[in-house]
Amino acid sequence: MRRVLKLAALGAAASLALSACGEAPEDSDTGSPGAATSDGADATGAAGAEDFKACMVSDSGGFDDQSFNQSGKEGLDLAAEELSIEVVEVESQSDADYATNVNNLVTQGCNLTIGVGFLLEDAIETAATENPDTNFALIDSAFSDASFAPITLDNAKPILFNTAEASYLAGYLAAGVTESGTVATFGGMQIPSVAIFMDGFADGVAKYNEDNGTDVQLLGWDKETQEGAFSGDFENQSQGQTLTEQFIAQGADIVMPVAGPVGLGAAAAASESDNVKIIWVDSDGYVTASEYADIMLTSVMKQIGPAVQDTVTETYEGGFTNEPYVGTLENEGVGLAEIRGTEVPQELSDKLEEYTQAIISGDLVIETPNAPAQ
Repeated sequence: MRRVLKLAALGAAASLALSACGEAPEDSDTGSPGAATSDGADATGAAGAEDFKACMVSDSGGFDDQSFNQSGKEGLDLAAEELSIEVVEVESQSDADYATNVNNLVTQGCNLTIGVGFLLEDAIETAATENPDTNFALIDSAFSDASFAPITLDNAKPILFNTAEASYLAGYLAAGVTESGTVATFGGMQIPSVAIFMDGFADGVAKYNEDNGTDVQLLGWDKETQEGAFSGDFENQSQGQTLTEQFIAQGADIVMPVAGPVGLGAAAAASESDNVKIIWVDSDGYVTASEYADIMLTSVMKQIGPAVQDTVTETYEGGFTNEPYVGTLENEGVGLAEIRGTEVPQELSDKLEEYTQAIISGDLVIETPNAPAQ
């Protein structure tokens, strides 16, 4: 598969490949009752609520991942409630489910099918090409041809997030409040939507060191070489716990897992150690991973839910566009959650605000090879 080749091309120098298995996926319908039909809106027109069906396929992390799949589902459910439309949400248990799940939704007459995550690129891209009168959207990835060159599909919308901007602030914060002088990050898989968090975090740590003449060490990621620590998937929490235990043994007292549910393993390891904090990603971990609220320093948030809700609403109203949505600090598509459980010096707070405004104004640009096209 081309997606597999893409992953190989991106590299996984320090990843630990793991396998996962599960039962066959099941459909979960919510929203307005009624029989599924293939009638309704075409790729540009609007349909009535009784004719419109919005659908979503998770990646293998599932909709209860307390992270980006869950955020996507929440946005879809809010759209269903607001518009009184029918929705179908299908969980993938493994990579092998993606194409089947997407194709099944197309045959059910979905007017808009949304794939959650980079790993669904091939399935969404193929379905969009084969079904030009149906609309699609893909969270966390644009589209590309067999040589990885970017392409545009008339009926498929990328929903992207420049999380490097908010991660920069998280890295600066982590470097400013660490007591051990060592912080860490790791990813689930080495894909652009994961590495972009790690790039921004690394730059934030480096900038704090530059500003203050310090030498806070970052474990788990080398931005220059694009090499670091990866659990190998987004399911194996024990691997996240093991990686975090290794970081803690090397002195890290703040860890940012970019790995969906695997981050829960990191949080478990941190909760068993003294004075170790977690920086969550995608959603506000203080709320979504509330069992570990006492160790959540902050979260690098992607506003996936609102982006999904807006995309569904626009499509329902006949305003679908294939123009990519890119969440930034400026449009509040990404951001840093409230800082909790740690006293932040006023000077550090002022610097975080200064750099936030500099990023928004364009005076400070966070460079990363993993940035979404804007």
